[in-house]
Amino acid sequence: MLVVEDEKRLAENVARALRESAGYAVDIAGDGEEGLYLAESSAYDLMVLDLMLPKLDGPSLLTRYRKKGYATPVLVLTARDEKENVVRLLNAGADDYVSKPFDLGELLARAKALVRRGKGQRSPVLSLADLQLNTIERTVQRGQKEIALVPMEYRVLEYLAHRPRAVISKSELLEHLYDYNWEKFSNVIEVYISGLRRKIDSNHPVKLIHTVRGHGYVLRPERDRN
Repeated sequence: MLVVEDEKRLAENVARALRESAGYAVDIAGDGEEGLYLAESSAYDLMVLDLMLPKLDGPSLLTRYRKKGYATPVLVLTARDEKENVVRLLNAGADDYVSKPFDLGELLARAKALVRRGKGQRSPVLSLADLQLNTIERTVQRGQKEIALVPMEYRVLEYLAHRPRAVISKSELLEHLYDYNWEKFSNVIEVYISGLRRKIDSNHPVKLIHTVRGHGYVLRPERDRN
């Protein structure tokens, strides 16, 4: 996720809430020019955008971003909740807004809803074959069995479950799991995938987690050929 907010304390509080309560990796930009650069450089699940920014204001950033064809959901932070301003923002390409001062719980709920909607998944429950993930409770079940995952295993599985049958590269997973400087964690994905296979696929004839050599990983049901 990307938080574009020039009030440092507010930006850090929002980022901390997204990281700790929802498990997202978060980058912060302190002005509109940096925010636009980062937004165009990486595939974020959501942008949290303040309107009153130095160098390039929020509405201008949003307009330029949408004109270039980017469809990442945008949640606007605004102190101006007059009807005409809200309508103008939505027409410019914002997906939702919260008015300052806001409750962090409400922001988290709206952020999660936009992420699900951006992935074409309105329900908080993700399903594939007999696997179910509840993205609100952050629980995983296969068949009738509840499966205990460590937080990073859950985040890998949830990201794959949002894109069933699509091959996800290692670098894309790393960018989702960690903040902007993720290169130092480049050897951990295999560890999480191995743990998920052991917990999700062990003793099941239909395997769900697969490696596509040279390309990445995919979540899809496939009967064990052994």
